[in-house]
Amino acid sequence: MRLRYWHLCQPLLVKVCLFLIGVFIFCEHFVYQLVLWQCNWPASPESINNIKAIFIADTHLLGPFRGHWFDKLRREWQMYKTFQTAVALHQPEHIFVLGDLLDEGQYVGGEDFDNYVRRFYSLFSTPDGTELHVVPGNHDMGFHYRLHPYLNDRFSRAFNSSMVKLLSIKGSYFVLINSMALEGDGCFLCKPAQDRISLISAKLKCSRKDRECPKSMKLGSYSQPIILQHFPLYRESDEECSGPDSAPDIEKRKKFRQRWECISKESTDMLLDYLNPRLVIDGHTHNGCHKYHAYGKVHEYTVPSFSWRNKNNPSFLMGIISPDHFNISKCYMPEETTVLLIYAVSIILVIIYSVYKIKSRTIYIRKYSSHMK
Repeated sequence: MRLRYWHLCQPLLVKVCLFLIGVFIFCEHFVYQLVLWQCNWPASPESINNIKAIFIADTHLLGPFRGHWFDKLRREWQMYKTFQTAVALHQPEHIFVLGDLLDEGQYVGGEDFDNYVRRFYSLFSTPDGTELHVVPGNHDMGFHYRLHPYLNDRFSRAFNSSMVKLLSIKGSYFVLINSMALEGDGCFLCKPAQDRISLISAKLKCSRKDRECPKSMKLGSYSQPIILQHFPLYRESDEECSGPDSAPDIEKRKKFRQRWECISKESTDMLLDYLNPRLVIDGHTHNGCHKYHAYGKVHEYTVPSFSWRNKNNPSFLMGIISPDHFNISKCYMPEETTVLLIYAVSIILVIIYSVYKIKSRTIYIRKYSSHMK
């Protein structure tokens, strides 16, 4: 009787296992391709100087102190699959990571930090023809009050970053800034950062031919720069932000603290006055936002966190940039709740189907046994 029952249930077990394996493969692999395939580069005039760039922020790789091992595995797999799928599908030339690469960068010792670096470059490896650029965030080396030359130096060496860096790519200028160096108090980072911003400002003005300059100060043809940093420019709150990846309404009403949720108004005015940017892209808040600053006539995009740990519906920016124009589109990633819902519905269906089949076969066995008697 038991043997006969086992023979009848064996096909059911095989079907259930195959179905669950299929669901697992879909949720952990194909869902990323299905969702990210729907993203497109923004429409833009054809130009040999066009740059295809992706902007992500706040990956927050967990360290040895916070989070369960499964939490770490789950989130890192999600970021790895999203990143590698996006790179394979859309083939960007440049990728910018806008701070908080690490969740515990300010706390870990040398060995754990080296492990952090290896994990980051493993998860976010790029093929030939795609360059990765990084700006630091407060979780990478600490807020301004925790800044230390050692923490700054080791991050800068590991990720080839600096307090202020000017990149020239196909005639477009990108200014990568360490937000924690914008305190304006003359600290070991703040004074050199201010001097560097002043120098870049002078070079841009020379390129614009606002003044007579030696050749060493000229950058080439003038183009308004693009500022990339971790902290947003000064704003009172996220209340004017909208979109599926913006903050929940209750968070939008919270007032931002200068130098904590955003840089100070003084630093914002300084950047807009000195650099006259056409675009600012940043992160830090974990929520998306698009704001137009009338004072500097500049668009600002705040990129939400790349990790499910901080955002159920994360996204990243895709931009086509040339010296004369820029166009930005947003790419939404798979939502964690959607993936969990697929798992939950699949398990419920398996249970219902299994109970139905087992009951049907039990009735059949009883009838068959009764008939044999």
